[in-house]
Amino acid sequence: MKILVLCTGNSCRSQMAEAYLKSIAPELEVFSAGTEPADRVKPMTIEVMNEIGLDVSGNRPKLVDLFVKENFDYVVTVCDHARETCPLFLGKVKHRVHIGFEDPADAVGTDAEIRAVYRRVRDSIIRDFSAFYQKIKSEEPVTDAG
Repeated sequence: MKILVLCTGNSCRSQMAEAYLKSIAPELEVFSAGTEPADRVKPMTIEVMNEIGLDVSGNRPKLVDLFVKENFDYVVTVCDHARETCPLFLGKVKHRVHIGFEDPADAVGTDAEIRAVYRRVRDSIIRDFSAFYQKIKSEEPVTDAG
């Protein structure tokens, strides 16, 4: 099964989701991309993923156009509907799903306060993508979770 996790910058949420899915289901082909990719994965993303044993330090944000000619079973958007417009994927997709999260890159405050936001988003991604994986594993239809 082939999955693309999509957001705008591909520097936080989609990177977290990609790494997590790969860690729990190595049989899946999981990719992430953005419509306006950042220059690099956010250092705080790398830090909070390292805390749970997942290394994303070698990852790079990718432009969604790299994947447009590929077929995917699922394209999952992870942007927050309340504050962002989710990017569209125009390639061949069997199922489109939205599981929204706030963007931790928007967090302000002390390092500790910002880190807490990244951790909260990471933990929400783990919770929601665990549920997503259980549904696709059991071949239940997946609907928007956010």
